[in-house]
Amino acid sequence: MLWTILGLIVIGLIAGLIARAIIPGKQSMGILMTIALGIVGSFVGGFLGFLVFGSDPSGGFLQPAGIIGSILGAIIVLGLYVFFARRRTSRP
Repeated sequence: MLWTILGLIVIGLIAGLIARAIIPGKQSMGILMTIALGIVGSFVGGFLGFLVFGSDPSGGFLQPAGIIGSILGAIIVLGLYVFFARRRTSRP
């Protein structure tokens, strides 16, 4: 269980850093928010993989994805975050 949590944190950090490098603009978040971004992205990637492929080896739709799915999910989550943050600050 400990190795699963540590693996999720490391994959989350890698996916979050890559997503932040790909999405243009300034994202004001620290290392913990980057890890959280990657972890949430991993679950989004796992959910999207379940929707696209329709089957799941573990039998659930909410699962962490691999590194590619985590990166794609983190890009989606960060893109939504930047969109809504920019929209919120541009209102008068």
